Amino acid sequence: MSPEGRIVYREARPEDRDQIDALDDSFTTDTVYEVVAGDEGFALRSVFVDPPLVKVFPDDEDDEGDEGDETDEGVHVEVAVDGGAVCGVVAVGVEEWHHRLVIHRIAVASTHRGQGVGAALMERACAYGSRLGARTAWLETTSVNVPAVRAYRRMGFALCGLDTTLYRGTPSEGETALFMSKELGAGG
Repeated sequence: MSPEGRIVYREARPEDRDQIDALDDSFTTDTVYEVVAGDEGFALRSVFVDPPLVKVFPDDEDDEGDEGDETDEGVHVEVAVDGGAVCGVVAVGVEEWHHRLVIHRIAVASTHRGQGVGAALMERACAYGSRLGARTAWLETTSVNVPAVRAYRRMGFALCGLDTTLYRGTPSEGETALFMSKELGAGG
């Protein structure tokens, strides 16, 4: 039986909170993106890194109450559950003024990566946004998260912008925020 066949996707419940918080969203990559920006635009250049970069995101303790927290009003959370254990999560919200679905967080347990769990969660999130009238989906990731950028591209997202200052004063200083979006149609 394929891993996808045993996974149940559903809206998150309050009792899922501890498992959602425990999901490890760290990653390892031997390639990062260097942003080449000029007056006429920007491009990403793949750069090999040796030894591979291991990125561990800090706990969000200091971000309590920030927009996009899975407990915030208006944030919709879906989970992937395998054998009773949460193995993936996506948290989204719709910004009504411009009809945009914002993906606040998507994470898949390392044991379930590469098995379509993230794509299935993103598909559910986009369908949710479409039902609420969102015309586009939008997310932010770091230039060093090449595995995520590649996955988002496979999911139909394209680069739409960047911010070289977003991470100043944070543990991610020196990285560039990449913004990606995709058009949503009927059903996401």
